[in-house]
Amino acid sequence: MAQFVIVGAGQAGCSLAAKLRSEGFTGKIVMIGEEPVIPYQRPPLSKKYLLGEMQEDQLYLRPQRFYEENNIDLRVGKRVSQIDRSSKTVSVDSKKINYDQLAITTGSYARKLPAQIGGELGNVFTVRTLADMNAMSKCFAQGARVLVVGGGYIGLEAAAVAAKKGMQVALVEMAERILQRVASKETADFFRKLHTSHGVEIKEGVGVSVLKGEDVVRSAVLSDGTELEADFVVVGVGIDPVTELAENAGLQIENGIWTDELGRTTDPSIWAAGDCASFEFRGRRIRLESVPHAVEHAECVAKNMLGGNEAYLAHPWFWSDQYDVKLQIAGLHHGYDMVVTQLGRREGSMSFWYYHKNELVAVDAINDPKAYMTGRRIIESQDKP
Repeated sequence: MAQFVIVGAGQAGCSLAAKLRSEGFTGKIVMIGEEPVIPYQRPPLSKKYLLGEMQEDQLYLRPQRFYEENNIDLRVGKRVSQIDRSSKTVSVDSKKINYDQLAITTGSYARKLPAQIGGELGNVFTVRTLADMNAMSKCFAQGARVLVVGGGYIGLEAAAVAAKKGMQVALVEMAERILQRVASKETADFFRKLHTSHGVEIKEGVGVSVLKGEDVVRSAVLSDGTELEADFVVVGVGIDPVTELAENAGLQIENGIWTDELGRTTDPSIWAAGDCASFEFRGRRIRLESVPHAVEHAECVAKNMLGGNEAYLAHPWFWSDQYDVKLQIAGLHHGYDMVVTQLGRREGSMSFWYYHKNELVAVDAINDPKAYMTGRRIIESQDKP
């Protein structure tokens, strides 16, 4: 009986295992995850979970019984230390597990501030895992002073939660403006105004020189010389793919684990899906960091592990919730040369349409689901399989 092993028990790993079963695979499935908890959703962590509006068991992608009923051998709190391609085994706790086919869905990890500037002081948190949120939640109290480092969507979402809880919030972004890597000036201007209206102090073009404190952080000295007192710090400066295991196994790494259009790595028995994998998209190699991609990529890979020949065609879409604003994003804004602003029918709704040589490449829709769906249909109709 064939045995498939999945390394990584997040959104992609869970989706892949479920798809293998729904596609009729009757062999053995072993799924191994480092975190000591069954697969769960990450997006609500920095929003509803941190606000106390969602309990831990509501985060779970599937209940525990799903894995038992579908004969999925889920092993949590376990780390795969090595892939031996010659013997087709993975090593866990000095034991070897055989595989006929292997899927790597190890996801990504949050970047940290360097230890030499105080990044390892107490009460300095990243926003990635359930453990991160549980550690951070004790600091989320009315009147507390928080410094958010990073003006991307993760940092802005954390700032919104802190402001809603009545905290004193300062956010610093090293780039010229917030959302510089992921959105237009128009979108950034909207969210800057939204946050400042809720009392968030935003400093752009400013980084952190050093965090000060004995055991726990007490203040931050910024690159402009300003010193801000802080009871805790939230670091949201991006994520990197988890590729060490694949790299040590000799697989090709190129902006993540290199995969072909089927999701296969440079080893025909090893596949990769989700945040950790890179693939061709419109003539360049990219990674996508989103739940929809993790699900769709993993499900495509599952079919191909079972003998399919389905090329993965990405349709990027994302979302962010801040205060009473829902931002929905279709497409990728890279390379745009024009942005068109449209006001929505409802008060406060609007959308920003990104074009490259008169071709729509992305839409940022703010409280405007109709604009989002329209933009998404147009963008997807332009893609050729």
